[in-house]
Amino acid sequence: MTTAAARLLSTPGLDVYVGLVERRLEQLVGGDGIVSQAGAVTLRSGGKRLRPMLVHLAAPASVRDRPELVAAGCAVELVHMATLVHDDQLDAAPLRRGHPTIWRTHGRHVATATGDHLFARAFGELVTTGSMEAVTVLSDACLGLARGEILQREQAGDPSVTADQYLERCRLKTGRLFAAAVMLGGVLGRLDGESTRRLGEFGVALGLAFQIADDVLDCDGQPDTTGKPLGTDLLDGTVTLPLLLAAARDPEVASVIARGAAPADVLPTLARVARCGAVRDARERALEQAAVAAAHLCELDPTVDTRALHEVVRGVVDRRA
Repeated sequence: MTTAAARLLSTPGLDVYVGLVERRLEQLVGGDGIVSQAGAVTLRSGGKRLRPMLVHLAAPASVRDRPELVAAGCAVELVHMATLVHDDQLDAAPLRRGHPTIWRTHGRHVATATGDHLFARAFGELVTTGSMEAVTVLSDACLGLARGEILQREQAGDPSVTADQYLERCRLKTGRLFAAAVMLGGVLGRLDGESTRRLGEFGVALGLAFQIADDVLDCDGQPDTTGKPLGTDLLDGTVTLPLLLAAARDPEVASVIARGAAPADVLPTLARVARCGAVRDARERALEQAAVAAAHLCELDPTVDTRALHEVVRGVVDRRA
């Protein structure tokens, strides 16, 4: 655990909140039938529950005990889980967090149905808050997720994708859901519209920092910590920032991306990615986005606990998994 993560988890009331979210998720996902069982397996595979934490931390401290925040935290985590199940299916990924994926163990049809089941559970839970604004926030994020997934498919195997095109994809696939999490905390915490909008800007920048850092880990992380083999993105054709920066500097990296990497290509190609400075420069871009997120915190309503949110910013770029 990083120092930033340890400090974040010491935030008063956060451990209680996460426990409530965890128990409610078990109730929502459990049940009879293969789809419910597959959803329960996905839940048990772990995760940091960062998005529910953001819901809690974005709400003013005086109202964090509202049950609506637990429902919203569950909803945003269920959407996140659903996207992981669908992504694993689309990527034909055998492992997620060190465990076999639903696609690997049960096949395409069950994976599709499981993701759909989790999406439905998410919105069924969120409507219990009675806030149509909250439902709109999360549904808008889901539209962004779908658009981002299409962009990822269109960009696959193309070394000419620009950094700006990559960032737009990440803004849709990752940034929008981070933004939804903090905005749900603002909406259900009764912050005004301008404060909630600024929380959304913070969330987008935070999500970009998180995604770039995640893509860097795919190039130089430890598989026993990340839960997946190095070079997963390279093998499935996903063009990430370190790969794109390297492709612009090293024709051999560009050639491997364009023709599609074989398992034997992974380690030599990642060595070239590191050697040309692409990993270092991508990590620097993650730090730049973290700085943008931190700057947005200075504009927030004074009732928001920005100290804890600063720890989140530090944690997303200072992590090993």
